[in-house]
Amino acid sequence: MSGHVIVRTRRGPDPGVLAELARHGVATVHEAHGRRGLLAPEIRPIQRGARIAGRAVTVLSHPGDNLMIHACIEQCGPGDVLVVATTSRSTDGMFGELFATQLQHRGVLGLISDAGVRDVAELTAMGFPAWSRAVHAQGTAKAVPGSVNVPVVVAGQRIDPGDAVIADDDGVLCVPRAEAATVAEAAGTRAANEEDKRRRFAEGLLGLDHYDLRPTLERLGVRYVDDPEGDRA
Repeated sequence: MSGHVIVRTRRGPDPGVLAELARHGVATVHEAHGRRGLLAPEIRPIQRGARIAGRAVTVLSHPGDNLMIHACIEQCGPGDVLVVATTSRSTDGMFGELFATQLQHRGVLGLISDAGVRDVAELTAMGFPAWSRAVHAQGTAKAVPGSVNVPVVVAGQRIDPGDAVIADDDGVLCVPRAEAATVAEAAGTRAANEEDKRRRFAEGLLGLDHYDLRPTLERLGVRYVDDPEGDRA
């Protein structure tokens, strides 16, 4: 597909699968996904306590220009996550309160931006979560074409339109649409195992013994020695 395009599509994971991914969160899903899919940590939440998982609607924009964000909004619907990438590195404030107002009306869950956001106080008050490279009041133009619902790269991670995007205080994770159901099931199994370990650790079990790490320490040459002054403390 060449040139600048706006692709109309509703491809995405089943809503029940997205709900499961949201319930488990980024850290658990990342492990269940074979430790793949994380966006680099420079994409950070502008708030605390938000957790979302939704269908990716992608935007590829010229840096310092938000024309294509305007163009993409009518392609967004309930349960979507807007993912904004730029053709080169940018920290300009491409997204703010007025965009969020339009997206909230359409049921969009939040924003992932490889550039900057502005109006942070307003976004927080609205309850519209965002994860971005920067918070920056620098304004933008509306003059340069781009594309909507094409593959993009955000903070080193490829995201295709329709992929599952999970975001919370731990960061942002992408799971390909075709793998979302399998990964959600694996995340459920992992969460159950972690709950069992949590209970046993609370009862006094050490991870050192649960994971049988003492032979590993010995193999690596780690020795226990007693403090010769210890009995004089």
